[in-house]
Amino acid sequence: MITITPIHIREHYTLMSGMMKGLHESELDYFHQTARWEHIAGDYMQHVISMQESNNGSCLLASWNGEPAGFIFGYTEEPDESRIEAYTGDTLYVSDGYVAPEFRRLGIYRALNAELEKIYIAQGIRRMVRYTLSNNYRMQQFLSSQQYEPVRIVYEKWLTPDAKDPVKLFPEGWRPNISQ
Repeated sequence: MITITPIHIREHYTLMSGMMKGLHESELDYFHQTARWEHIAGDYMQHVISMQESNNGSCLLASWNGEPAGFIFGYTEEPDESRIEAYTGDTLYVSDGYVAPEFRRLGIYRALNAELEKIYIAQGIRRMVRYTLSNNYRMQQFLSSQQYEPVRIVYEKWLTPDAKDPVKLFPEGWRPNISQ
């Protein structure tokens, strides 16, 4: 049975840091340039705490039969003069979400996503933004099933420290580990 509880990240720092580590390790399977959690943990955790406290952030923890199984985190972004879209209201940015491997395929992420959307729709949000890696096909399929549509594709070019050569972001023949 799934139980979803709103939590304050600051009050559940150790649990959330562990889940964020799992998320980053999962993303590393898709993109080998993902930063190692041990290098960014403190700064990233401070970032999500700050976004929760200053940008109307919500962190929802999912438990399966009382055991922490996953989370989703999002916050609002206010419109500013740099936007080029016709939409002028606040935007929900869903920045992080994760379900531990042993709890996948149980509908947990779907339930987390539905609850997060429900919270922000009740607040008047009418635009929701999410990013996923270009080779995370399972997440793309999920987002499509939830009526999200790809609007922009981000192309990146990383350069060597001397700026003379591009860095190969995906090794030749590399495929993500999507067995989980």
